[in-house]
Amino acid sequence: MLRSRELRPGRVVSLHYFGRALIAFRGADGRAAVRDAHCPHYGAHLGVGGKVVDGTVECPFHGWRFGADGQCVHAPFAVRTPKVGLGGFPVREHSGLVFVHAGSDEPSWEVPDIPETTSKEFAAPVDDTCRARIHIQEMRENIVDESHFHHIHGQSEPPVQDWKVDGPFAEVRGRIRRRVLGWDIDNTFDAFMYGPGVMVVRTHGPALSVTAVALSTPVDDRTSELRMLYYLRKPARAPFLTPALKLVFRAEALGEVREEVRIWDHKIHQPRPVLLPHEKGIRELRRWYAQFYPAE
Repeated sequence: MLRSRELRPGRVVSLHYFGRALIAFRGADGRAAVRDAHCPHYGAHLGVGGKVVDGTVECPFHGWRFGADGQCVHAPFAVRTPKVGLGGFPVREHSGLVFVHAGSDEPSWEVPDIPETTSKEFAAPVDDTCRARIHIQEMRENIVDESHFHHIHGQSEPPVQDWKVDGPFAEVRGRIRRRVLGWDIDNTFDAFMYGPGVMVVRTHGPALSVTAVALSTPVDDRTSELRMLYYLRKPARAPFLTPALKLVFRAEALGEVREEVRIWDHKIHQPRPVLLPHEKGIRELRRWYAQFYPAE
């Protein structure tokens, strides 16, 4: 949802996800908080003119203040502090990212640390965000859609993928073979999925190694956001080439992502797609992903 660097102390950040107006700020202890944006007193948006005062967010309209836990801690001229608060989400912060758990309870599992995000062996990320009229599940299905690797990404044939499932975690391994700027690229890739919204894809090869952090978040009932952070490993013997590698990566990879987003924005959901015998990934992912929906 947010990079840690975007949530500076003393700043209120306006957000809109899960069909809700939200704010993010840091409390008195420096921890990130994500709360509902509208003041329960009279409905003002705390992210528009609101400010952080002593680790609380202050309403721009009447000066009510709310702590990082959402509870009202001050209301000017009130004899007793009103027992009201702001809804919100459990927050975790690590790997330079602020994660929220969209469930009603505390999460029963955690997204593990992503070491490349803080490693000096990797360059600062290429940061790319896009939105499309698609469910986040179908954004995730893209990584296991074997046939699109040929048609969109120029691979000679659909990859063979190995699946491993462990409760809310899943892992997919395969290879990417394609030609880039006259060079034959043969890379392995490992996609690690942590719940419905976080995926880390590690691509390794002799010319380029990239760790992509894919964050997919519902904006509302019709639109989803995909934020991609691409961490390129610096060439060990020629780190000065890193800016050039980033330029090549942007030219080759981001254009293909935009092509996919344009397709997503106009596709419909097929609950029973007509799959060919080699197209096993979508079926496997849907079977695993079903656990994240409430039981009917």
